[in-house]
Amino acid sequence: MTRHQKRLSAPNAWPVERKTGTFTVKAGAGPHGEAGVPLLILLRDVLGYVDSKKEARYALNEGSVLVNGDAVSDEQRPVGMFDILAFTEREEYYRVFPEEGGRLALTPIDPEAADGRLGKIVNKQDVSGGDTQLTLHDGANIRVDDASEYDTKDSIVVDNETKEIVAHFSYEEGALVTAVDGSHSGEIGEVDEIVVTAGSGNNTVVVEGDEGSFETIEEYVVVIDEQFVDDEDAADDSAADADEESTSDDGEDAEADDGGDDE
Repeated sequence: MTRHQKRLSAPNAWPVERKTGTFTVKAGAGPHGEAGVPLLILLRDVLGYVDSKKEARYALNEGSVLVNGDAVSDEQRPVGMFDILAFTEREEYYRVFPEEGGRLALTPIDPEAADGRLGKIVNKQDVSGGDTQLTLHDGANIRVDDASEYDTKDSIVVDNETKEIVAHFSYEEGALVTAVDGSHSGEIGEVDEIVVTAGSGNNTVVVEGDEGSFETIEEYVVVIDEQFVDDEDAADDSAADADEESTSDDGEDAEADDGGDDE
């Protein structure tokens, strides 16, 4: 197995520029499978907090970078959809969230929202001891005593400290969902209709959003809660404030330049 990852062949979800170089860092073993983005890419290419792998290793050794509540020292550690990334010294918190086109992005969140992470149930099976094991989209397994209320396609929130389930959202008509893949990736809305396809075809779901409805494959949607909508609004407001501040600074610079020419 190669130790290198070419940029052109990197997964579509990775937020990397494809033509700025030949290679990028390869994801190590861990959650999310091939969809996991190496932590180094987020630190260097997305946030710009480090310029090299060496700087990333130094920063991670400080123990102030957390993924889902756990300190991370491996710059190749895969980070994926709905993971919580925390910088304790900076007091900055982010949720990994898919944007348009399926590329993963970092959404700023409040410290309270960083206490737990969302997981989609992709498998449910009985295990020894009479418990039931729930498998989440990132590969994590959680045992529960009574699994009668949980079904595949439901979502749960797992506390980052206790690793216990603190919230449950059922997949059903009327549920709030987001598309995480396909042409509608990143869009949010309520399930209007679940269309069951006979045979081996994929079931589809009709979602009603703020800008109209769309239909996508059932596998592409994840049930979320209202907190995600608040996070998106906060991120949009932050971006708008940054643009406004940038525009204001540009205007002040232009006035200063004009003054210099008059003199």
